[in-house]
Amino acid sequence: MAIVKTEQRQKTIKNEVSLEGVGLHTGNLVKLTFKPAPIHSGFAFKRVDLEGNPVIEADANYVTNTQRGTCLEKNGVTIQTCEHVLAALVGMGVDNAIIELNASEPPIMDGSSKFFVEAIEKAQIVEQDAVREVYVVTDIISYTDEESGSEILVMPSTEYKVTTMVDFGTKVLGTQNATLNQVSDFKDEISDSRTFSFLHELEMLLENGLIKGGDLNNAIVYVDKKLSPETMEKLKVAFNKESISVKPNGILDNLTLHHPNEAARHKLLDVVGDLALIGTPIQGKVIANKPGHYINTQFAKKMSKIIKNERRNNVPNIDINQEPLMDVCQIMNILPHRQPFLFIDKIFELSDHHVIGMKNVTMNESFFQGHFPGAPVMPGVIIVEAMAQTGGILVLSTVPDPENYLTFFMKIDNVKFKQKVVPGDTLLFKCELITPIRRGICHMQGYAYANGKLCAEAELMAQISKVK
Repeated sequence: MAIVKTEQRQKTIKNEVSLEGVGLHTGNLVKLTFKPAPIHSGFAFKRVDLEGNPVIEADANYVTNTQRGTCLEKNGVTIQTCEHVLAALVGMGVDNAIIELNASEPPIMDGSSKFFVEAIEKAQIVEQDAVREVYVVTDIISYTDEESGSEILVMPSTEYKVTTMVDFGTKVLGTQNATLNQVSDFKDEISDSRTFSFLHELEMLLENGLIKGGDLNNAIVYVDKKLSPETMEKLKVAFNKESISVKPNGILDNLTLHHPNEAARHKLLDVVGDLALIGTPIQGKVIANKPGHYINTQFAKKMSKIIKNERRNNVPNIDINQEPLMDVCQIMNILPHRQPFLFIDKIFELSDHHVIGMKNVTMNESFFQGHFPGAPVMPGVIIVEAMAQTGGILVLSTVPDPENYLTFFMKIDNVKFKQKVVPGDTLLFKCELITPIRRGICHMQGYAYANGKLCAEAELMAQISKVK
């Protein structure tokens, strides 16, 4: 498994765009607005109808309910049935977007992602100044729900693919399969596939007031039981229709299927939307057998945890005994730092977007004299400084005469310390550009590793300035 930077750029939308419709469960009029979002921000829902406009990130760890769609909750604020919107964003290749809502759920529209896709197209998709990271699957990862018999797995593949297999054990629907071989096919092959329900489920939902926004234009209703006169009258009232009948293919009338296997395609749409909650695009083939929101989101949580651990423990695979790209003398030809304030000994890798360096931590370091002398621990600020010096090599390598430049910090964000560093440890530093260097300003993500574990991380911004 590996998190890999691709050659593709992250994408967002150029303009704001809005849609209005009713919420499936509330029946209330809802306004949804797609807005551009900065790099590395992913998808986030903003409730503009609530005080403070609270934001809920599209994160599997916020899933609280999957009974009639995927529900997110953060600090008591909820977003219901988010999957169709998220599927549209993923299907259109968008990486970062804000979804503003003036209610707890997006409009159901026609029960598919079609109208969201059209809105995103109207807003225009634009590339951003950062590369896209994907999680490359190298082993099979699976999740099984023993109670329902549902299973979802992902296996190695050259790109993101999804196959769904549904079997509800009813004659009217039977067994169906659907496959998305490439994300670019989503718009034409999957996006217009509408949500569906069985008649026995619909009766229960109507009796409990759980489907106020439903009508025959946003849900396919499969008739899996005899339609009694009493049920017929209830449906007429619920859908405000003068007459209701069953078509030869076993669905209620006033609706024509877009695809013979529309149910399986909609289940695939749901899988794409629910797996957006992983937070990182996947390069792998997903196979979902009898998928549902519960197993989809449980699998998303599992994948999210695996990727988080991978990021945390993505220790550079470096042989510290090999000949370095730069030794300490060559480092001093680039950096202005000198003892006792030079904190890196070797550079092993250097490209136009990353650098890997090393420091041997010994008891002879000057800071150990006063920093917990009885139990020496390397100060966190020194670890960050060493990380920054490693990044300085990356920055100064972009100019022909680095000896004539200095690197100054502008900002340090999101600093985290995970493990303590003590005498005898070997520190590995890895710095990667978050955005390309522009006008001498460098924005990079830094990591420090010791004993095979991540011990510190920080987001660094620095500017190179020519010595006058």
